[in-house]
Amino acid sequence: MFVYAAALSLALFIQPQQATSKALAEMAQQAAAMRPLVESEITQRWLEGVNQLPAPSPRTRHRADTYISQAKFDSLTEKEKAKVKSRQVDDELYYNTKYGTPIAYARPIDLAATYGFKKWAGGKVMDFGYGGIGQLRLLATLGANAVGVDVDPFLTALYCLPEDKGPFSKGSVRMVQGRFPAERRAVREVGTGYDLILSKNTLKRGYIHPERPADKRMLIDLGVSDKRFLHALHDAMNPGGVMLIYNLCPAPAPLDKPYVPWADGRSPFTKEQFVQAGFKVLAFDVNDDKPTRAMAHALGWDIGDQPMDLKKDLFAWFTMVERR
Repeated sequence: MFVYAAALSLALFIQPQQATSKALAEMAQQAAAMRPLVESEITQRWLEGVNQLPAPSPRTRHRADTYISQAKFDSLTEKEKAKVKSRQVDDELYYNTKYGTPIAYARPIDLAATYGFKKWAGGKVMDFGYGGIGQLRLLATLGANAVGVDVDPFLTALYCLPEDKGPFSKGSVRMVQGRFPAERRAVREVGTGYDLILSKNTLKRGYIHPERPADKRMLIDLGVSDKRFLHALHDAMNPGGVMLIYNLCPAPAPLDKPYVPWADGRSPFTKEQFVQAGFKVLAFDVNDDKPTRAMAHALGWDIGDQPMDLKKDLFAWFTMVERR
C-alpha cells in the first residue's frame, strides 16, 4: 500500500506537465525525486512550482560572430543569412540552456531557507550568473521578484520575447545582461533593494583568483577590484539581506596536468574582505559534499551514457554572508 501510495503521489505530482512538454515532465520528475531530500517547507513549495512552468513560444536562436536578435537576422541579406548558424529553441534548451536542470538550485534554496532567510514573498532576489530562466520563474512562484544577471549574450538571444520577462505567478522575472558592477548601465538596471543574492557556480576562487596559470578564456574577470565588487553587492542589498555563494566542482587536476579553474569552488573572497565590506559572515567555505551527492543521485547524474563518479568527481562548498 505504501509503495502504491508513493507511486500515485509521484504520478499526481508530474501529471500536469506530461501532455505539455517532455522537458517539463522530466523537470517535474526531478523535482519529485528531490522532495525527500530538502529540509524546508519553502523549498518544497519551490519544487512544486515546476507545475506552473509554461512551455515557451517558438523562437529561433541565431549566431554569427556573436548572438543576434531575430530583428537583426531579418535585416540581413540572403548571403549574410547563409553565414548565420540558427537553431530552433525547444523546451529543453529554454530551461536547461548549457548548464543543466534548474532543479539543481534546490540545494542552495534549501540552504538559504534553513539558515533563516524568510523574505521570499515580496522579496527581491538576484541570481548573479543565472545561466537560465527556470530557477527565476520558480522563485517567482514563491512571490519573489527575481532578477538574473549574466554577461552571456546567448541568454539575451534565448530570452528575447516579452513573455520571458515581467509578472509571473505570484512574483516577477527580469534579466540583466552586462558586467555588474563594472558597467554603469548594468548597475542602473540591476538597481538596489535586494533581500537575497544567490550565485551558483560563478564566484569560484579558481575562476577569479586561480592558484596556477590558466587560459584567460577559462577565467572570470569581474572588471573591478574585490573591494569594489563586494561594496557594490553590499550597496545593492537591504540591511539584513543575505548572499549565498554555492559552487559545485569536479576533482582538481593533478599538478602535472593543466589547471582546471572550475575545480576550485572555494570563496574567491576572504572572511576579512567580507567583514571590511560591511558583511557578517554566517558560513565560510563549508563543505557540502554529502547532501550535494545525494541531490546528484536523485537527479540521475550517476547514470546514463556518461555517468559521474559522485564520490570521486563531485564536490561542493558554500559561503553565506549577511549585510549588517
